[in-house]
Amino acid sequence: MNSEKSTVVRMDNMGIVVESLDEVISFFTELGLTLEGRAEIEGEWAGRVTGLGDQHVEIAMMITPDGHSRLELSRFITPAVVADHRKAPVNALGYLRAMFTVSDIDETLERLKKHGAEVVGEVVQYENVYRLCYIRGPEGLLIGLAEELK
Repeated sequence: MNSEKSTVVRMDNMGIVVESLDEVISFFTELGLTLEGRAEIEGEWAGRVTGLGDQHVEIAMMITPDGHSRLELSRFITPAVVADHRKAPVNALGYLRAMFTVSDIDETLERLKKHGAEVVGEVVQYENVYRLCYIRGPEGLLIGLAEELK
């Protein structure tokens, strides 16, 4: 028996369930991610992983410009979506938020507004380190944006 403790090697991706892959892909493309691939996953084998039984899901994998992070977008065809947490406040248990560092937060916000993005509170500055904000993107997804100050 191996006595070494198993450790995380890397984080492969973060997943978000959406209603419209096309709309959300367009939003994240505007943010600067690239569509790495799109596929349909179905069958009992996939449901054994998720605990949902026989399932049919369309997925899209988005990758960040540095190639280190991925965002998996999933649209469930079957079984139907059973809960919607998108309107929950950011302090709700289990709430999901993705944070992205951008080169220019003001310019990014202008581009994302064309995709329906709205600032949740306001853009704030943390010391001389970051400018930060939360936005609601398509389908009410909560996204954090950070600009490193030089």
